[in-house]
Amino acid sequence: MKVENKQHRFLQNLTEILLVSTKLGVSSFGGPIAHLGYFHEEYVRRRKWLDEKSYADLVALCQFLPGPASSQVGIGIGVIRGGLLGGVLAFLGFTVPSVLALIVFALILKGLHIDDAGWIHGLKIVAVAVVAHAIIGMGEKLTPDLKRKMIALFAIVTTLIWQSAFTQVGIILLSGLVGYLMFKESEAETKANFRVPISRRFAILCLLLFFGLLLILPLAREANSSNWVAMFDSFYRAGSLVFGGGHVVLPLLERELVPSGYISEEAFLAGYGAAQAVPGPLFTFAAYIGAVINGWQGGLLATIAIFLPAFLLIFGTLPFWDTLRRNPKIRGALMGVNAAVVGILIAAFYDPIWTSSILAPIDFAFAAILFSMLVYWKLPPWIIVLTGAIGGSLIQFLH
Repeated sequence: MKVENKQHRFLQNLTEILLVSTKLGVSSFGGPIAHLGYFHEEYVRRRKWLDEKSYADLVALCQFLPGPASSQVGIGIGVIRGGLLGGVLAFLGFTVPSVLALIVFALILKGLHIDDAGWIHGLKIVAVAVVAHAIIGMGEKLTPDLKRKMIALFAIVTTLIWQSAFTQVGIILLSGLVGYLMFKESEAETKANFRVPISRRFAILCLLLFFGLLLILPLAREANSSNWVAMFDSFYRAGSLVFGGGHVVLPLLERELVPSGYISEEAFLAGYGAAQAVPGPLFTFAAYIGAVINGWQGGLLATIAIFLPAFLLIFGTLPFWDTLRRNPKIRGALMGVNAAVVGILIAAFYDPIWTSSILAPIDFAFAAILFSMLVYWKLPPWIIVLTGAIGGSLIQFLH
């Protein structure tokens, strides 16, 4: 009887995780910072699944890791609440609604000639306003002093002048080393305060798999001419190497996929604009790109590939987080990496976003209006996107 009750409670628990995370997945607009606010309200204040300190500890861990921070926080809460299966269900509930919406959008666009569409140009101008807002917020938080501003400046200059597949990885590694040396006396955090139902042995296996795939996939891509292997490699690498959330994945994917002809720049930036209009994590932008390249199957493959590193890293580091975060040298390296992320994002803001979107004075004027609607009037993102599409059509009509 006790075993049956225990199983019933476990299933009830998992069902609740899926339902609550799905509710968040269809209502959480506004990007990663907003998502963390929604999570706090739902999981900490309303349901009390974990306390304030534990939530802060979990957020700190996910900011430390590359990948989609809000998705990793959601996975972590699911793990703490319902083990590994709880983590998977929390992810599915939060992510699947926006994945489906973006795959459908991609399939609709695939049959249309969108290169000259005015509303597409409007969505590209929306991307200007959204990324400008992200840069201001991240810059204030991640580059508060002159040392970190200089690291960001180094990242801007290097990214724009030396454009290759290895540039961003090199900048992140070098900035981490500089941060390690420069900020090694940074103040340590207090002790973590939550229990994790993951063994250290399983965690190590996840970390080995994470690094193993990072090394093996490029080799498999060279040895195999399959489009599917190339796609999986591109998206897995993007999910593995992006610090700072969804906005930073844009330049990595753009430089990986547009020059090689997988997707046109117009279609790429249109999808980025559309991704602002759906709830859930911005990394689901990968589902749109995958669907443009290889139909709905491509959308699913791209989604799995870009989010797989997030799972492996959160499963692999949760049991060790307390030891890691109290090491001031590790924290110093992270400070350097975060400053470089700001620089990489500013470089991406110029090219491709600004150079392909702001083509005339009226475009800049419209971008300023959208930015004000987003930042000062604090209107919901879907209104900004709708205004962008309508405004882009009007601008084309006026021309």
